[in-house]
Amino acid sequence: MTLTDAAQVYDPGLDNHDSSDLLASSSDAAPKTQIIAIYGKGGIGKSFTLSNLSYMMAQQGKKVLLIGCDPKSDTTSLLFGGKACPTIIETASAKKAAGDEVRVEDVCFKRDGVFAMELGGPEVGRGCGGRGIIHGFETLEKLGFHDWDFDYVLLDFLGDVVCGGFGLPIARDMCQKVIVVASNDLQSLYVANNVCSAVEYFRKLGGNVGVAGMVTNKDDGTGEAQAFCKAAGIPELASIPAHEDIRRKSANYEIIGHPDGEWGSLFAGLATNVAEAPPTQPKPLSQDELLGLFDSDTVGRNVVLEPAKLADMCDVSKLDKPSLEVIYDDV
Repeated sequence: MTLTDAAQVYDPGLDNHDSSDLLASSSDAAPKTQIIAIYGKGGIGKSFTLSNLSYMMAQQGKKVLLIGCDPKSDTTSLLFGGKACPTIIETASAKKAAGDEVRVEDVCFKRDGVFAMELGGPEVGRGCGGRGIIHGFETLEKLGFHDWDFDYVLLDFLGDVVCGGFGLPIARDMCQKVIVVASNDLQSLYVANNVCSAVEYFRKLGGNVGVAGMVTNKDDGTGEAQAFCKAAGIPELASIPAHEDIRRKSANYEIIGHPDGEWGSLFAGLATNVAEAPPTQPKPLSQDELLGLFDSDTVGRNVVLEPAKLADMCDVSKLDKPSLEVIYDDV
């Protein structure tokens, strides 16, 4: 599948565009590329996972482009040792104000064979993050994205797929497969389940994007993430342990995905699984099924809902006011 195969499904809930397909091309000579969207709850470790994964892939001789699609613009921070790179949105705005055009070298940067860029987002309180994502992809299209020659393009997305912008790769077949990053906690698995629900929904509409699997980050061995994978019918691609060495190096913006490093085999295995795992249709869980993965003491599953009455909320006697309705006696 090539970049020209992107964006075949359109959802009326998303903003429309004059261009028929974002990131699509009519060129038959477009290179074959795996475009993979990685989703997860904010703070779950997507950026950590992707920085090390993309670095390992590059060390294995693959040509990799990492695109940060999270408005926080922190996907590439670890890859670049904590240094922030200019985002596409802020650069495009500055260039437009100066009457200049954005060039690839203004927004794309390299480290040890990994190419990386950040889409960015609007300033706080001044716009929609999802719309910023759409604008960023339109700029990529103008920069000639469909002509770029990469083995893998990794897209880092916030898991809030109820937003049209964040759900764009799934809704418009802009990627071939999706990977979720989660941990053994209810909130991250709730987000992972939402992503699976979005994939299932758009496949029913004729979409082709599937879930390739899950990366369990900060795995403490309690097993809820593995139980979710089994229930949803998706494989676990890697389990990254909750280890102090990993936490410390990640906090110091250090890459641990070196082929000859302590964690090299872990990320080498992840790179292989990411490349080879096929896109599949997941089986999203209901809310009760999701809660069922956890101990009842943890999630409060045994709590009984007690209906509230109006008398619990206020003095009902004060609401007993004379009616203003005029009633006529029978004549």
